[in-house]
Amino acid sequence: MSNKGNNGNNGNHAANGEPVLRIRNLTKTYMQGKIPVHALNDVSFDVNKGELLSIVGPSGSGKSTLLSMIGLLDMPTDGSVFIDDVEITKAKESEAPRIRREKIGFVFQHFNLLSTLNAMENLDIAMRFSGVPKKKRKERAFELLTQVGLGDRVTHKPSELSGGQQQRVAIARAMANEPAILLADEPTGAVDTKTREVIVELLKGLSEKGQTIIVVTHDMEVAKQTNRIITMRDGKIAGDEYRKGVTENE
Repeated sequence: MSNKGNNGNNGNHAANGEPVLRIRNLTKTYMQGKIPVHALNDVSFDVNKGELLSIVGPSGSGKSTLLSMIGLLDMPTDGSVFIDDVEITKAKESEAPRIRREKIGFVFQHFNLLSTLNAMENLDIAMRFSGVPKKKRKERAFELLTQVGLGDRVTHKPSELSGGQQQRVAIARAMANEPAILLADEPTGAVDTKTREVIVELLKGLSEKGQTIIVVTHDMEVAKQTNRIITMRDGKIAGDEYRKGVTENE
């Protein structure tokens, strides 16, 4: 069950054996006055295509820092992040927005939808910046909103949607540019227990169709429904467990 090596090469039943993400010796050190604080300390692991992986650990363990490195929102002090065999940590600052648009989808705890736009328009604008033609944007937006169970809510603005519906729009938006990796930061943190199960089932369904998903969560009930759990502690990987036979009610 446990993988002590942290390289992610133990056969993952949910993936096809192709590492879409490789993290090597990732280190992040901040200075608090003259005192160095090691937010990440020599972290290495792989994530295969189609994995649904959760990262857990107490506050200050490094999990949010790790997510920001993978999402190219911050740069490491040392080490490398590869997505689809491209070392994104070597990207110039001017290249970072393009890489994020093309390779990474983000889902946040508080949805981050544009309040003046309806569900279709929130997806449309995400694709517009990537140069997707208007007709294709409209078709894909409707297809994705239908996929997340909101085909009858496409013209509703965020204020006209429940928290769970807003998060499903946010997940659809994150999928709009067909990212290599979906990064979800506490995606169930702002919804009730029943809605949490809907969101988790949606993420599981996307993973089964081949989408690679990394979830940072404090909620072990969410983590237990993922195929793999990485536990962070003091900036290091304290555990890396593959879970077989994960079921909804486990």
